[in-house]
Amino acid sequence: MSHNAGLSESDFRRLEDIVGHPISNRDRLERALTHSSARAGSYSNYERLEFLGDRVLGLVIAEMLFSLFPKAKEGELSVRLNRLVSATTCAAVADELQLHQYIRTGSDVKSVKGKRMTNVRADVMESLIAAIYLDAGLDAARQFIAKNWETRAKDSEQARRDAKTELQEWAHVRTGDTPRYTIVERTGPDHDPHFTVRVEIGGSEPEIGQGRSRRIAEQDAATRLLEREGVWQRTNDDN
Repeated sequence: MSHNAGLSESDFRRLEDIVGHPISNRDRLERALTHSSARAGSYSNYERLEFLGDRVLGLVIAEMLFSLFPKAKEGELSVRLNRLVSATTCAAVADELQLHQYIRTGSDVKSVKGKRMTNVRADVMESLIAAIYLDAGLDAARQFIAKNWETRAKDSEQARRDAKTELQEWAHVRTGDTPRYTIVERTGPDHDPHFTVRVEIGGSEPEIGQGRSRRIAEQDAATRLLEREGVWQRTNDDN
């Protein structure tokens, strides 16, 4: 449970089990778990550590993906990276490790377990990575990240998200552009329409999708463009 009291000896022992090695700098670890509402000043909360941890996490995940997917193109690796270092994923790892039990907050922050506090739990996760890195070096941070992220990295090969969301992230990474969808044709009666939609992104050839609604046709177009560019593997039932 979130609190404003210092960490107990048993807390440190449990955190050492989570981290995977003895903690030499307990003050820094405590700072990594302290929200700004608990103390005044950036030197006594996790904000600076979160900045560093974010970069360490990104580097290690990039290395991991580079090794796991030797044939993947840059666009696919970028989309996977963005997913794995997102606040949602970092908060999910923090939840699995039960880090909310150790996060120190001010009295105005009642709980960090709800969806509204996802970013807090994600920031603490990155801060903990920074504390591990500063305490024991990159290899220790790499081991911790591999233990808690590698299964997700492998599973993500099979996990297709919403195609339009995936395409938007890929396009932003590649060109900074936003996909543009245009209805090319609408045929059929009102009770059974058929839509043809074109999606365009700067620097790529447009792609066409079809479906019984505009949304389905847009998803189809996004899927086809992702598959054509190698971001997604083409499935057996694709035309």
